[in-house]
Amino acid sequence: MSDHSCEAVVITCIDFRFQEYINNWIAGKFSPKTFDRVAWAGGIKDSEGILKQIEISKRLHHIKKAVLINHEDCGAYGETGTAQKHAEDLKNASVKIKEQYPDLEVETYYLHLDGTFELIA
Repeated sequence: MSDHSCEAVVITCIDFRFQEYINNWIAGKFSPKTFDRVAWAGGIKDSEGILKQIEISKRLHHIKKAVLINHEDCGAYGETGTAQKHAEDLKNASVKIKEQYPDLEVETYYLHLDGTFELIA
């Protein structure tokens, strides 16, 4: 049987406007077949749903890293989707993930409409 391990899970929003940016960014950061990808409306807005996806990826594919990407002008967030709100949600999701999986590295990004990825620390 083949190896069922990969490096990371990458969690993004479903918004079609950002897929080319995300695909190019992933291609520059990961080799093919080294990551699981989850597209979820609102990105990490539903942190409980996202935690379930991370649990599955960790259990089945032994990931070492979770990459969380939210984006500007997210319809799932609506009027509340300010850059500050996204940053807060990304940070909170990172804390929840680290509490549940202390050995998992977490990277968080805010993707701008122009395709710029902003690291949220």
